[in-house]
Amino acid sequence: MTTRSLLQLTVILLLCGSRPGNAQEIYAGRYKAVFTAAPQKVPTAKIPDGPLAGNGDIGLTLGGNPDNLCFYLGKNDFWRAYPVYPGGGIALPGWLELNISALKGADYYAEQVQDKAFIKGEFTKNDLKVIMDAWVSATANTVVASFTATKACTLKALLKATKGNTSVNTSGTTQGIHWVTRSFQNTPLLEWPCHVAMALKVLGAEQQNDGSITLKPNQKVTLVVTIYTNQDNPDWKQKAITTALATTQNTLVQLREQHEAWWKDFWGRSNVRIGDPFIEKYYYASQYLFGATSRGNKFAPGIWGPFVTRDSSAWGGDYHLNYNYQAPYWAAYSSNYIDQTDNFDQPLLDYMEKGKAHAKALLGMKGIYYPVGIGPKGLVTTRWPLTPDEMEKRYATRENTIDGGYKFLGQKINAVFSVGNMLMRFYSTYDRAYALKIYPYVLECANFWEDYLKFENGRYVIYNDHYGEVMPNLRNKGVWRNMLGDFNSTLSLGLVKMLFKGVVDLSTFLNADAGRLEKWQHIVKHLSDFTVAEVNGKLSLKSVEKSPSPWHSGINGLARVSIHGLILPGGVCGPETDSAFNQVLLNDVSRWKERMKAPGEWANTLGNGIETCFPAAVRVGYDADEILKQLKDRITVQSLPNLWITAEGGGTETLAAVPLTINEMLLQSYEQVIRIFPNWNKNKDASFDQLRAYGAFLVSSKQEKGEILFVKMRSEAGRTCTIRNPWPGKAVQLFRNGRKAEILTGKTFAFGTKAGEKLELQKAG
Repeated sequence: MTTRSLLQLTVILLLCGSRPGNAQEIYAGRYKAVFTAAPQKVPTAKIPDGPLAGNGDIGLTLGGNPDNLCFYLGKNDFWRAYPVYPGGGIALPGWLELNISALKGADYYAEQVQDKAFIKGEFTKNDLKVIMDAWVSATANTVVASFTATKACTLKALLKATKGNTSVNTSGTTQGIHWVTRSFQNTPLLEWPCHVAMALKVLGAEQQNDGSITLKPNQKVTLVVTIYTNQDNPDWKQKAITTALATTQNTLVQLREQHEAWWKDFWGRSNVRIGDPFIEKYYYASQYLFGATSRGNKFAPGIWGPFVTRDSSAWGGDYHLNYNYQAPYWAAYSSNYIDQTDNFDQPLLDYMEKGKAHAKALLGMKGIYYPVGIGPKGLVTTRWPLTPDEMEKRYATRENTIDGGYKFLGQKINAVFSVGNMLMRFYSTYDRAYALKIYPYVLECANFWEDYLKFENGRYVIYNDHYGEVMPNLRNKGVWRNMLGDFNSTLSLGLVKMLFKGVVDLSTFLNADAGRLEKWQHIVKHLSDFTVAEVNGKLSLKSVEKSPSPWHSGINGLARVSIHGLILPGGVCGPETDSAFNQVLLNDVSRWKERMKAPGEWANTLGNGIETCFPAAVRVGYDADEILKQLKDRITVQSLPNLWITAEGGGTETLAAVPLTINEMLLQSYEQVIRIFPNWNKNKDASFDQLRAYGAFLVSSKQEKGEILFVKMRSEAGRTCTIRNPWPGKAVQLFRNGRKAEILTGKTFAFGTKAGEKLELQKAG
């Protein structure tokens, strides 16, 4: 983002933030993204920089100049179900092209209005101004774009389906509705067919055969595009056409009301107020973009969500299982967006039979063994190139049968990564139906690792599960196998410990497999310790205990990959778990600053890991003000005008970075102990409403002038609440449903609750 853009945004935010609050205010409405120039990265293989709107299934990306605007229309369930990328992966249905020749050379202005989820545009040339309003219905498969001009001009609207990449395309007109289709079907190795239809209706004017529409002065013209796939409806083409035919101005009014009500409910789930407009701006923008990207009852988003602007996007836009797929959801649990995560588990469950086959055929093991990348409906996306020639071209070796032709990249842990998300949701809700849903998956992971672990000299050890991806490429040519052989990777040890602690908790909760608890508990107790070594008189974390790879075997300290095992999603380390070991991790975080060469490089997150390293620094107790300073520098160096914080290696995972960092500063609950403002400057006022804590508690609190004023909670599951005393050394008055109850004392105390009970803690007296 340019300095000019940042200054423009800051002025707007200050003006918006000066309005007095009221009970009906959506706090997120204070912040929006502003664009004063046409997007430069649309289309792209990664994250576009244009204004974005979406409903968690359909994504709208605005590209182009005022005289040639283009609405790229992505959809989370439109895939070319082919096992190799490029070529396979999520695909682009098409776009709506809007030509207004009278606006050639016009000034560009647009807003991404996040509280109500629409895009506003104003394009001005001399005395002609065209005003645009575009949104993706939160409750229907419908995209709406309205245009109003101050003087007469011509708009040419052309709905187009993407061609190529083996797709079959058709188009036509039915009762004035122009429609296009795109299909992937009947080609070798395609695992399942996928079809999409898009239909265009014009309201408020007549459209000519060539797509031309006359915009009369101050008369609104509305374009409606309905989009359906065969995943939505078996009669997908007819559904798109009939839905477009049935759309009227009256139905659009109702749709807009439902749309705004959905987003009002979304913003009412939780909020934070920290007195820092810059961080709040990116906090709420990230929440908006996640809400626009993921919808619980739809297909899960891939690396780029529904904001796909071309076929063959990077990494096929797939579900990359060694953190990219999991990370976008990490802030959703504490932010109380549980229903937005409903889509997470299905692709993992759908791949289980293939995962069992991989484990048996390739390793001779029980349980499940997953490659690095999958897609929906049991799709594998990460086969090696199918011919030796293509393999040599891309990876400098003709051997395309490594690991049976699948990319495991030396890592056995891919399936377990996702258990972290499952456990986050389970601990956050204690929902029995959800526990029953995920238990078979978690159990198969336990089956694999119970079989794979070796018990040697009184401890369980892990051979040949690698800290990082190990694979042939153009740089290491024939020597990549010399890097294989990691022993006791920190990543593996942390995630396996998380797995067995979790399966014990699930088994106990469901009263299932009681006969296996003793073995699982033995693994948790006797799993190898994390390896440390001395650096300048202080202990530091090693990535692995032993490795033939110089990169893996060094003393690298706490870093993105080891954080995945220990803290996120591992959750097996921190001050509450082991204060002495936490000091080692805290020492390592303090060294991140020493390695910086320029602002924004803290924790080496320009490549990957902003969503991992910043919350981890909070968890281990690093200085909150320094974390926020470094976070601001990192965002300033690498983010887009639409407020999407970017990374070199991925897209949607960065949406968790700011919300999770702030949520962890204000509320922590790992290891089932609730801590209020655990890592926040006591001299800075802040408040939060309805953040979700482990134990299924919704928590609200406020800190003012260095004092926590109250702690309010609602118990969803009726579990015992264990909480660190918010007023150290003081007695605490507990209120139950508004009435005085117990007096609580001590550093940490626990009390029983009932499902639905409202609780409040105040300093006694």
